[in-house]
Amino acid sequence: MAPAPTLTVGRLGAYAAPAFALAMPTIPAFVYLPALYAESLGLAAAGLVLLGARIVDVISDPLIGVLSDRHETRWGHRKPWILAGALLAGFALVRLFQPPSDVTTSYLLIWAVILYLGWTLIAVPYTAWGAELSDDYHQRSRITGAREGLTLVGILAAGAVPAVAAGMGWTESEGLAAVSWLAIIVGAPAIAILLWRVPERRIRVAATARAPMNWQTTKQAIGILNNNKPFVRLLTAWFINGMANGIPAALFLLYLEYGLQADAGQRSTLILAYFLSGVLSIPLWLAISKRIGKHRTWCSAMMLTCAAFVWVPFLSPGDITFFAIICVVTGMGLGADLSLPPALQADVIDFDRLRSGQARAGLFFALWSMSTKMALALAVGITFPLLEFLGFSTDQDNTLTALRSLAVIYAGIPVVLKFMAIALIWSFPITRERQELIQRRLERRKQRLA
Repeated sequence: MAPAPTLTVGRLGAYAAPAFALAMPTIPAFVYLPALYAESLGLAAAGLVLLGARIVDVISDPLIGVLSDRHETRWGHRKPWILAGALLAGFALVRLFQPPSDVTTSYLLIWAVILYLGWTLIAVPYTAWGAELSDDYHQRSRITGAREGLTLVGILAAGAVPAVAAGMGWTESEGLAAVSWLAIIVGAPAIAILLWRVPERRIRVAATARAPMNWQTTKQAIGILNNNKPFVRLLTAWFINGMANGIPAALFLLYLEYGLQADAGQRSTLILAYFLSGVLSIPLWLAISKRIGKHRTWCSAMMLTCAAFVWVPFLSPGDITFFAIICVVTGMGLGADLSLPPALQADVIDFDRLRSGQARAGLFFALWSMSTKMALALAVGITFPLLEFLGFSTDQDNTLTALRSLAVIYAGIPVVLKFMAIALIWSFPITRERQELIQRRLERRKQRLA
């Protein structure tokens, strides 16, 4: 690999800035989109259509990852895919959030598939590009910290736009349309600056890495991935921790409304406290990781989250102040969850490149993306039926046992899952010293290939 360009503040900002715009449609697309179309199509029809679009989305992840790894153009490996994805996603956002009066299931399916495909075309090459910006162990944390911090800021901004729009007398659908247009207005120049100002690095690989894709080479690639023990270990921990984060995310509003009996204003404040503490905590976690390593810092953050969550089942309705403290602490844990594991993933990719002679960051981050989506889907698929089985309902008064079940599922199961992730990561083998050794060996290989 060619020497990494100096990662100045300007270049880091140019790389991370698109994350703000990319995050803005997240809440509208995942939370409001089903309700928006359920009014015209019915809840079941809208849900099934979006599920079908999401299945296509998951399947497309590894395809885009492999294509962006193996096909270099005059503009680079990553840039053409990001540009194509931005054009598709921007157009689909406007169409989805400004539907015609006679909307059909076909309309929703087509534009949802295009939106998810556009997002994948951006997200997989974009995160893989971040792993390739620097070989330095700590610089990688700085890159992912900047990107994920702006992601959280984008989510906060997206949550504020509908509220401001409502205060101006706009309808909910008009507020959602405003989010989509704002994402495009902010995202277009941010992506243009990214493509213009941030150079890609040309990666030297073995000749076998350029072999055409067929069943034999695909089987060999899968075998190498399975034999990459640090990758399997990290991906497993990421999936488990993704479920640990997905369960409280899915139940957050339900717990606030029924468990704590928080009003709308209190719910908004608690959500703001959670995400804001995540943004503000990222520099702290990066500083700690320089002293004890990325994997130990991530484990410490997960322990901090567990220490806060264990108190949730003991709270009573109206304990808003105590829960606000829990939101701040768990929000800090979220900052580490978002910024440190992708930096560890970059180190795992180096290990793969050393053993295989191939540059496959796109494939690795595609599998990372698939794991994230599957963890969030499984979190919802498990918790909602379990709550119903235990007697919780939004249509009638709940018993004390049902409310206690809500609190235990919301906070207790994530604690167990996070300790499982900690057990996997605490003795993670790719430390700073090991990563530097891998880089020296890669440098010697590069000199032989030159």
